[in-house]
Amino acid sequence: MMAKRHYIPVTADVPGINDGLRAFLRKAIRTALAAEGVAFPCEVDVLLTSDLGIHQINRDMRQVDRPTDVLSFPEFDLSPGILPGPEDADPGTGLVPLGDMVISMERVQVQAKEYGHSNRRELAYLTVHSVLHLLGYDHLDEGPQKARMRGREEAIMAELGLSRAPSKETSPGRGE
Repeated sequence: MMAKRHYIPVTADVPGINDGLRAFLRKAIRTALAAEGVAFPCEVDVLLTSDLGIHQINRDMRQVDRPTDVLSFPEFDLSPGILPGPEDADPGTGLVPLGDMVISMERVQVQAKEYGHSNRRELAYLTVHSVLHLLGYDHLDEGPQKARMRGREEAIMAELGLSRAPSKETSPGRGE
């Protein structure tokens, strides 16, 4: 019997999202989950949208009236290293629902240019960033929590073969 795999539906309300891009996103999510020790089958729902779309979701869900690059809506209130277990699985699907991520494809392009790397790397970074939020990581303290999250992001990006050029500095205000 084959082990059940993660279920990662990727929907888009913007043009230009093809199967290759969806597969790349799923690979980034699976790599991040594996790096964090998530061995049980999970569901992560992804929406790729525009600045307008993410602005509306940010306003409706978080009462923040502006667009952003990525939003994460965790299903569980976790702490880094403390994972949900198979007992948290949806009885109907057998999958543990980790939550939803929303990414602005417009921000991906703007930020990739700003940081001097490819759209693909920026999309992977925002995806990994969001997975870590779904697993309880945060970066609100500008101190140890943020440093720990950044360290995990860089380790996972390296696993994806997308390490940052050493001269580039990451902006402190990335991601929600």
